[in-house]
Amino acid sequence: MPRKALYAIVIRMTGQAHTTSILSVRVTPDERAILEAAAEQSRTTLSDFMRRKAVEAAETDMFYRGVITIPAKDWEAFEHGSIAPLNQSRAR
Repeated sequence: MPRKALYAIVIRMTGQAHTTSILSVRVTPDERAILEAAAEQSRTTLSDFMRRKAVEAAETDMFYRGVITIPAKDWEAFEHGSIAPLNQSRAR
């Protein structure tokens, strides 16, 4: 049985984890109620819940995309990292 290829998407986050910006989202009263209830059940604030779920959804969406873009400046490092383990395993 042929093996399926496994791909990973790596997005380097900047080191400024404590710096935030405001993202405004419009929701209906019913949507807000369900989001508030879910945040409460998660024992977190609505803002933290929304941020966590939005990032999880974005990561999942990016994971299942068929095309991965690697900037040209990072290509050599990516290629070296993907080939090096293969060469090491052949040396044994």
